[in-house]
Amino acid sequence: MSPSHIEHIGIAVKDLKSAVRLYENLLGRECYKIEEVPGQKVRTAFFRIGEVKIELLESTDPEGPIGKFIEKRGEGVHHIAFAVNDIGKQLEIARDNNIGLINEIPQEGADGLDIAFIHPKSTSGVLIELCEDKRSGPE
Repeated sequence: MSPSHIEHIGIAVKDLKSAVRLYENLLGRECYKIEEVPGQKVRTAFFRIGEVKIELLESTDPEGPIGKFIEKRGEGVHHIAFAVNDIGKQLEIARDNNIGLINEIPQEGADGLDIAFIHPKSTSGVLIELCEDKRSGPE
């Protein structure tokens, strides 16, 4: 795999509204987008710091991935996302290299991205998300 850059860092939060206020004060900038992603059972809020984004994630369902994460581990860093070109090909490369995948095919994510997660058992305990901007497509 060959990511172009860190796309974002995902942070699980219990209360998106409070977390947005906290991060606006902490970062000295406003949240540029709040969005619900029903397929992922989350509401997200985004901040841009240079080329990297911070994504705050609030569960919309206690049985969703973020709800379960917070129940088990509490609030905090949930994942690191890497920008890739041709996410389908990147997933194929991962499978060919026996890297465990949570998503075999890309899913619709927040902020106009196609996403897929690599299982943390394959990445030293870190949940990795691959992201492709659907607006630009593969190069």
